[in-house]
Amino acid sequence: MLSTLRNAWKVPELRSKFYWTLFLVAIFRMGSHIPVPGVSADFLKGLTQSGSLMGFYDLISGGAFSRFSIFALGVMPYINASIITQLLTIAIPSLEQLSKEGEEGRKKIQNATRYLSIVISVILAVGMYFTISRSGATAGLTTAKMLVVITSLVVGSTFCMWLGDQITVKGFGNGVSILIFINIISRLPMTIRDLALLEDTGKISIVEIVLFIVFALAVLTGVIYFSLAERRVPVQYAGKAVGNKMMKGQSTHIPLSIVGSAVIAIIFAMSVLGFPRTIANFFPNHEWAIWVTSSPWSIFNDKTWMYPVVYAVLTIFFTWFYTQVTFKPDEMAENLHKSAGVIPGVRPGEPTERFFEKLLNRVSFIGGIFAAFLAVSPILVAQYTSFEGIQFGGTSLLIVVSVALDFTRRLESQMVMRHYKGFLK
Repeated sequence: MLSTLRNAWKVPELRSKFYWTLFLVAIFRMGSHIPVPGVSADFLKGLTQSGSLMGFYDLISGGAFSRFSIFALGVMPYINASIITQLLTIAIPSLEQLSKEGEEGRKKIQNATRYLSIVISVILAVGMYFTISRSGATAGLTTAKMLVVITSLVVGSTFCMWLGDQITVKGFGNGVSILIFINIISRLPMTIRDLALLEDTGKISIVEIVLFIVFALAVLTGVIYFSLAERRVPVQYAGKAVGNKMMKGQSTHIPLSIVGSAVIAIIFAMSVLGFPRTIANFFPNHEWAIWVTSSPWSIFNDKTWMYPVVYAVLTIFFTWFYTQVTFKPDEMAENLHKSAGVIPGVRPGEPTERFFEKLLNRVSFIGGIFAAFLAVSPILVAQYTSFEGIQFGGTSLLIVVSVALDFTRRLESQMVMRHYKGFLK
């Protein structure tokens, strides 16, 4: 890996991409430390506990929410807009047709995603303002200053989206993913500091820290294994005549990722459980709001045993659901038939469609169980161990590993094009 990076640095074009990526990431990190005027971040510590929706936002924003910087929203509005657009593309025939019109159609959908992300950022900024107002962080602010806070959050989120696009164009890989990767990595020193403080105060022992590190490494190993794992469906393509030449048949495979929908499923499940609590924060004195946030029988109360159970079930369901709507077994079978491909031992047409349905059900179930484990692990660690307040999550590890693997593949493809030794050799 180091030799590949060294060889990539010798290529002027790739070196320029590295410079641009580092420069834009540096701007992003500096912006995450610029506070929003009029908001006291000292009141926000209790809102970002591990496993909560706000805690997840704070994690992928690199602590920008707990500091309440202008980048507190980060790229979350853009991610939400991308997910919504993708689902609408599947549900609305006109958008689905637009997505099949090549580069021009994808550009139109991308522009619509950007506009939708701005709308979502406004909604999230307003909701975030009223959420933090309960903690006293906005005490004494007038209506004009409230608009300044909301505008700062929206402009910061839009600028983050622009930075991600610039990294995609001028740097390496998916810019939005790289920004999330950098934010999660930036939390590592603070996690080490928090562990040291807990040990100094006597709340945890050295043995507990060692066990925690062993558990984290085991989770990391599992994340890497499942991120690289895939179910390969063998496909045989028949030979065909092209002009005066006879093309031979080919044998290949269709790779199906085990955890390809895991992150999206976790975000969906977290949003479903977090949305009622967010609405309840707007009406703190109502009886139903108190029941939602504090009742031991409320599935939305993250202090009860029911919360992680429901969270895990929703994660498995959304993993299955997103896998089904993304891959579409009927279209996979139809496209395979049109390209003169056949799965050995499976007849074309409806039998192939049923084969893909069963296969996707199994793959999504296995991926859903692993995603559920990653989702509830920080909640269980916070509730039943002495590591409360430590920002540890399997979801963040999954994002980090996925982005790192994507960056590795992209850089390797660049090196292979230039006849350099790649990562896998």
